[in-house]
Amino acid sequence: MQLFIDSADVTELRAAAASGLIDGVTTNPTLIARSGRKMKDAIAEICSIIPGPVSAEAVATDVEGMLAEGRYLARIASNVVVKLPLTENGLRATQVLSDEGIRVNVTLCFSAVQALLAAKAGAFFISPFIGRLDDKGVDGMELIHEIRQIYDNFGFSTNILSASIRSAEHVRQAALAGSDCATLPPKIFAELYKHELTDSGVAAFLKDWGATGQSIL
Repeated sequence: MQLFIDSADVTELRAAAASGLIDGVTTNPTLIARSGRKMKDAIAEICSIIPGPVSAEAVATDVEGMLAEGRYLARIASNVVVKLPLTENGLRATQVLSDEGIRVNVTLCFSAVQALLAAKAGAFFISPFIGRLDDKGVDGMELIHEIRQIYDNFGFSTNILSASIRSAEHVRQAALAGSDCATLPPKIFAELYKHELTDSGVAAFLKDWGATGQSIL
């Protein structure tokens, strides 16, 4: 499963990229606004840090506006993926942009039938929001299972990009459910390394080795 970082903070992204384990980046208007930078400048720098897919979101709500913004964003760098909402206009724009060879990440997906429509429109990524469903008392991970089954049933090539990830457990479950990718905040990515038995094991090994008085070098 590919791992993306959900951030527009270049300091966070450089640190994550240094791990060699990050495959892409997702951004949204809120994250760009928090960065305090112009969209074009922020996305261009992010694309230079992470060579994989970088989602940049249009803010227009009408089809023509989405198309204009999508084409503009796609020209920033070759690894830009245009991000559009799962609305009727969003899917109409997705179909046009996809036909033009521009990859689209259809975001704010909350149902399997929405994901079906996105795939039919030619979406490159579908972004189901797990955490937001959980917040409403709905099992968000069940949606990943449903989308995976539908896409496999009919041979859709749209990539499932699990979003609104709240924990390392979400990452584990998404991987088991067959999600192609997961996008997570930097702090959740850092949690993936951690396990109390790993920490205690390292401490025990170091203690035992220290008692020998030896040096490897």
